[in-house]
Amino acid sequence: MNRFVRSFSLALIPVALLAACSSAPRSRVDAPVYSGAPAYSDYGYVRSIEAVQTSGRTSGGGAIIGGVLGAVVGHQFGGGTGRDLSTAAGAVGGAIAGNEIERNRSAGGAMVYRVTIRMDNGDMRSIDVGSTNGLSIGERVRVEGDRIVRL
Repeated sequence: MNRFVRSFSLALIPVALLAACSSAPRSRVDAPVYSGAPAYSDYGYVRSIEAVQTSGRTSGGGAIIGGVLGAVVGHQFGGGTGRDLSTAAGAVGGAIAGNEIERNRSAGGAMVYRVTIRMDNGDMRSIDVGSTNGLSIGERVRVEGDRIVRL
């Protein structure tokens, strides 16, 4: 039993490291937003609106589940040090497979609209929104952080 606990603990280390490497999804804000006083705002004109497909992202859950299952399967093989190595190899292989399965299941991501705005100071800003809500090219807008407010 003690050997199993040690092997299982060793198998979880790579899984935890892989899970720590996952990235959080970008936040998306729908336009227009009618809110109180802005912390940051700028004015400009909508230059372009294009529909884009976001990439599928993983949460790390697939890697964790795959790593645990891989460690359990790997622990069934070998004896002594060989069993420890097969447990660790199973955990790493399972984590990689689990992450890829999760990525494939979330493939395609979400459809968003990338709105490019020509700011009054000459800068160009691109903001991804879930819906344009009737926003059109040439329309005057105010940008508050990552939100677009129609004027």
